[in-house]
Amino acid sequence: MTQDLTVPTDMTPAQPLPARLLHLAVPIIFALVVSACGGPVEESAASRPPTVGVISVQPEEVHLTAEFAGRLEPWRIAEVRAQVSGIVLSREFTEGATVEAGQTLFQIDPAPYRAKVMEAESNLAVARANLLQAKAQYDRVAALGKVRAVSELDEITAEANYHQAQAQVEAARAVIESARVDLDNATVKAPISGRIGRSMVTEGALVDDGGATHMATIRQTEPIYASFNQGSADALRLRASYAAKSLTLTEDDAVPVSLILEDGTRYRHGGHLLFGEASVEPSTGQINYRAEIPNPDYLLMPGMYVRVILEQALYPEAFLIPQKAVTRNEHGDTVLALDDKDTVTIRLVTIAGAKANHWIVTEGLEAGDRVVVDGFYKVAPGRAVTPLQLDTPTAQLAGD
Repeated sequence: MTQDLTVPTDMTPAQPLPARLLHLAVPIIFALVVSACGGPVEESAASRPPTVGVISVQPEEVHLTAEFAGRLEPWRIAEVRAQVSGIVLSREFTEGATVEAGQTLFQIDPAPYRAKVMEAESNLAVARANLLQAKAQYDRVAALGKVRAVSELDEITAEANYHQAQAQVEAARAVIESARVDLDNATVKAPISGRIGRSMVTEGALVDDGGATHMATIRQTEPIYASFNQGSADALRLRASYAAKSLTLTEDDAVPVSLILEDGTRYRHGGHLLFGEASVEPSTGQINYRAEIPNPDYLLMPGMYVRVILEQALYPEAFLIPQKAVTRNEHGDTVLALDDKDTVTIRLVTIAGAKANHWIVTEGLEAGDRVVVDGFYKVAPGRAVTPLQLDTPTAQLAGD
């Protein structure tokens, strides 16, 4: 029996790969081989110098100011009160208007006081007549006494009566003066110039000098006072700056003061500091200050709340550094700066105060220094960085 050696049709030899598949496989195999052999790869992003935001600092004249809550007070204030009793006959002013010193405000019925003046004048005439009689009697007795025609007692009595008559004349004159003062006070006049408020009495009202009836109030508000409180530590700094002449003073050698009104606008007239109290309030540690402010337009009114801007010091060449760029600890104040090779260095600085959201640096920096203001967490002293110059210190880096 013979065996069939015919090969089945489904067991034919494998065909070679198509050409397009071979082209795709070659680059992949090459990349794997190169990688396995330690060939060059793309540089890691972590190995590049980090990018930080910096600003170039320049010295400038810095005015250090402080802001305090203040209240306006009149320059002078006078409460018009009745000095005599009587019925108010008339009111001679317009409420809310400006009055001048000496201007008539009210008229109290003067008739009773005019009568008292006349009575006092008549009493003076009687006293003068008595004086003439006493003088004549004294002269006669004195002449008789020279020839011893009267007793010594009669001479003394005549002289005493004469001096008593003189005193009665002076007393009558004083009563006339007092009556005339009361008559003048029946016409109520403005003691000072200023703006007068509403009338507290009306025509026909009875006023009493015993209770000193309040009739009106006059406030002089040109200029006007601004009162505010300052801490004792700031007050010492202000006095030191004033003594060292390190402030921009007014023509009168006073500390300038400006106001921010309740609506947030700055008052266009500047004033000056008058004085500070000579003692510190024990409960608050504050010193009360008073400033004088011009008020030609009467825009400012007593009782208004304002913010007082007071210059505390002047630094001719200082640097303004964002507060976030400064590290403050028990060892001092430091900033991160870049050297010529863009390497981070630590600078110890001296801070004189704060202005807005900046520190005032007086020592430790030079003109043109580059200070790091963004990207702090990426760097450390001695590390090279890629600086990104920022126009404003508030700019933020991408990815921060």
